[in-house]
Order: sequence, then structure tokens, then C-alpha cells
Amino acid sequence: MRNEQGHTLPDFLIIGAGKSGTTSLDHYLGQHPDIFLPDVKEPNFMAYELHSLSDFSDEETINHYKLSVTAYDEYVALFENANDKALIGEISNTYMYMPHALESIRKHVPKAKFIAVLRQPAERIFSRYAHLERVKKVPTPSFEKDVFDQNSIWWDRADLVQEGFYAKHLKKFYDHFPAENIKVLLFEELIKNTESTLNDITEFLGVAPFEFETGTQFNKSGKIKNESMNKLVGHDSVIIKGLKATIPGIYKKIKENSQLKNMVEKMRSRNIEKLHLTPDLKNRITTEIYHDDIINLQSLIKKDLSHWL
Repeated sequence: MRNEQGHTLPDFLIIGAGKSGTTSLDHYLGQHPDIFLPDVKEPNFMAYELHSLSDFSDEETINHYKLSVTAYDEYVALFENANDKALIGEISNTYMYMPHALESIRKHVPKAKFIAVLRQPAERIFSRYAHLERVKKVPTPSFEKDVFDQNSIWWDRADLVQEGFYAKHLKKFYDHFPAENIKVLLFEELIKNTESTLNDITEFLGVAPFEFETGTQFNKSGKIKNESMNKLVGHDSVIIKGLKATIPGIYKKIKENSQLKNMVEKMRSRNIEKLHLTPDLKNRITTEIYHDDIINLQSLIKKDLSHWL
């Protein structure tokens, strides 16, 4: 869509949740000839536009802010290569839970459509922990103990426990946008019925059906098995950093090559030891933290979530 200034901006936003398949969704939808997604996944512009660096105190959020697109002209530039006939989208998990995101969204893209992919919240927070374990950024010594401490960083940082209160976050969208412009999917639907879920998305967006290549799951979480291999093919590998810094054109071509992306992702996956959420811990997190929000979410999105409980 074009705004009053003639700038090209997204027709749809995928607003989260984190660790719920949005990286895979970015890969799948990017294959569609009538959909344009920018090279930058998670620009986070509308989450941070009304913030400044001084608003944040923890190192991880500060780094995330610095890596995001926070200037309007840089954000608009992400979409300048879109075909005039393409439907334009972007994915930023922060849009669902950051406090001022909705204000910026209403200002810049008031007619946008929204897609949210939601994962059972105890599973989501554990997957977030496993991801932090993989990148060696776990914020406290004991996830199993500290996740229940409401004075800990697990509750203070917006992308940890707080992100999982889906009903609380999504109600703001339902309050300000037509329900027919909001599509809520469940993570298990995306994983188990990938093709039919993608068909639901294309129908919701109003683009033609498409045969997506869905053989690879992206951005798995867990402990690294071999550090040497991780330095070669991991998300922060020396090779990837070097290409980004010195030959960005080559890096972009590699990133756009589906076969290479799948090959690298499979190598990464084989180098990850999956961490397991025990039934007892899952039940306790669900019961003590998220139970009431899940009940509210059922009513809001009109889906049976009894299996989450």
C-alpha cells in the first residue's frame, strides 16, 4: 500500500509470536511470486519508533534496539524494490507485545491485515530459553526456578514470560481493527498441516494459491553440539559475518537461494541437541502463569484451546 506521502508500506504484518514458526513462515511466504518480504526479517520499526535507547536497561533489549530499523526513511527503503503488483508484508514479533507498537501501526498502516502464530505458551517460553541456551545468552542460572519469580528478568523483559500473554496483547488489535483483518493460527497447525495452513494464509491475504517448498524447519533451538561447526555455519558464523560485511551482494544471493538455505539450515539442525520440557514443568508453567490468559484467548479468537491446558 502507499501512504499519503506516496511511500510504499506493508499491506500485512506478521506480528508473532516469537519461537512459533515465524522464521519458517518468512521462508515459505517469500517463495510466493505475488508476495514481497524485505531481506530484513524483524525490522521492528513500529515497535521501537516511539522509544529511544534510554528507555531500556537490560543489555539484550538494548542490543536488539540497535540492530532494528528505527528510522522511518530506512524502513520505507526496505520495500522500494517491491513489484507494484506484489502484496507487501513484513515480520516483527515485537509488534504484538511492545507497548507503543499499536500506536505506530495505526499511524502508518491503518488498513493492514495481521497474522499471529501462537504456540502453547509454556512450550514457547521454554523454546525461548533453549534458543538463549544455544546462543549462550541465558539471563539467569536456573530457568526452572527463575521463570516463576515475578521479580526476575524473565518477567521484566518483554520478550520472555510477558510475550506469552497472548490474549492481553491481541485484545488491543481486536479493539482497534476489524476482526476480519486478523488471522490467528496455532503453531501446531503450521507444523502438522503446513500446506493447508499456508493455503489459509494466501486466501486470507487474497493472493493466488501456491505450491510452497516446505521441507525444512528453520531456527531450531537447543544446545550446540560442536562449537567448531557452529562457527562455520551458525547464525553468527565467521563466514556469514564476513560476507555481510565485505561482500553483501554475494551474501544476498546466497540468502535468496532456497537450496543453499535449506542445506545450511539442515547442517545447523544436526549440530543442535534438543532440550526437553518435562510434563511436570510444562504443567506448572501453564497452571501458575498462563492459565487465565489461555481461557481469555479462547473467547477472543474463538478456538478451542483445551489441549493447551
